[in-house]
Amino acid sequence: MSRQIDRRSFLRRGAAGAAALAVGPGLLAACSTDEPGSAGNPGPGSSPRSGGTLRAAFVGGGAAETLDFFNGPSALDLVRARAWHGTLGNLDPSGPDGVRYGVLKGIDIADDLSAYTLHVRPGVRFTDGSRLTSADILHSLSALAARSKLPVYRLAAANFDLARAKADGDLKVVLPTLRPIADGRLILCQGNFLVVKDGTKVFRESMPSCGPFRLTGFTAGQGSAFERYDDHYGHVPHLDGLELRSIADSTARAGALTGGAVDFAHDLSPVTARTLADDAKVELAPTKSPYLVGLSFQLNMSAEPFDDPRVREAFKLAVDREAMVKTVFYGNAEIGNDLPSLGFPDYADGIPQRAHDPGRARALLEEAGADGVKVQLTTGPETPGMVEMATLFVEDLKKIGVRASVRELPPGQLYADFPAYSALPLAGSYQMPVPALSTYQMNTAGGSPSAFGWKKSETDALVAQARAERDPERARELGTRAQRTRWDEGNQVVPVFKPNLNAQAKGVDGIPDDLFEQFPGFSRASLA
Repeated sequence: MSRQIDRRSFLRRGAAGAAALAVGPGLLAACSTDEPGSAGNPGPGSSPRSGGTLRAAFVGGGAAETLDFFNGPSALDLVRARAWHGTLGNLDPSGPDGVRYGVLKGIDIADDLSAYTLHVRPGVRFTDGSRLTSADILHSLSALAARSKLPVYRLAAANFDLARAKADGDLKVVLPTLRPIADGRLILCQGNFLVVKDGTKVFRESMPSCGPFRLTGFTAGQGSAFERYDDHYGHVPHLDGLELRSIADSTARAGALTGGAVDFAHDLSPVTARTLADDAKVELAPTKSPYLVGLSFQLNMSAEPFDDPRVREAFKLAVDREAMVKTVFYGNAEIGNDLPSLGFPDYADGIPQRAHDPGRARALLEEAGADGVKVQLTTGPETPGMVEMATLFVEDLKKIGVRASVRELPPGQLYADFPAYSALPLAGSYQMPVPALSTYQMNTAGGSPSAFGWKKSETDALVAQARAERDPERARELGTRAQRTRWDEGNQVVPVFKPNLNAQAKGVDGIPDDLFEQFPGFSRASLA
């Protein structure tokens, strides 16, 4: 069971309570309005603005940072985009459809699951004064997201027939499905599908946008500046402005916070976060289950020795997961079981926990003729803990006779050339918190490049059946069977799930209210 990690218990380990997100597989009812003045989404003028400019520090991608978030390699690219552009919606267990809608006011699903109808919220305006219409939604999904090099954006094209998608007037978009799916709302409303104006090809500072803030300046590797967009639909930001600063080093981000240079520091290392314990001006704000980051190692089944299932199992058995949690995260993380999406309702939590068994691991390598095999693990500091975990994993591998080494890339470079990354024989990775079946569809099904050589049509079929199932119990049964196959035969080692250890100055409030806590949008943030 996943634990909820309290903001102070990271520093002083205390009792932890259970936390589970009740996101269903998608209700098949009529669309939810979720109007701007409804509960949880106050309209303009419903609460006083605090004013001021919030300054936030993130790990950036250096010179590789880009305004084209559809192809941006770093977390900061998406954070910047969420402040700048409107989203279709976010996952939200309190919403009637399991989501909180953004520029959409709801989504209808055909009774036979053959099509989804997206209802555009009336009155949404771009910063140039033009109204957002169905044409903008279609362009963002079909012309931009579908052609992205990043798997997270290709997810829409993997489930919907975007070539046959069409506008039904200015405020409706009809998306035919490629196969029956009941959970399409959870795909479209993950917080990352953002909307730009129809015809957009080049992303620049002056382009029209419809997010909570208007971009006023951007320098790759340094930062970006925003001012509040007063005509933003729904909730107008409390802040007058926002600054996002690119600071790769965790200690430097914390130093900027304690020194008063920034008000919010994103994703600190566990070591750095512990140093903030006695600072009365700072408080930790870790993310909570299921918004935990799965840290993993990818074994490429297209390359030796990982084409042999015995070698893959040996690498899984070699990992001392408890030591990683204690050593890297000081006990404030969850032990993983080689499956993503811990804490989500469709996660297969009934599968036995894989043991740490170096003796069995060594025997499997000998059976496979791979005793003494040489491997290099490529990783980078894309999120705190990745490099430290890779170092421990290499030491675990050495104990079973593997001649292992670590190759560390600079910040922001691990995923910069995704085709090259996906061809690596052994690579570090991390997973955004997304429901299990959607994660499989996004990263693994159909021999996706991010599947690292996994090609199992039978498992793909099980996942497809589960996602088309209206009965939650039957969907869970099919989904668990698919995940059991991945656990038995898969090429992913997932030893740890960790919170994003964010920290903020006292008086900062409302950042998690935007949802999608790994990539905050700041529209509900305020300063004291």
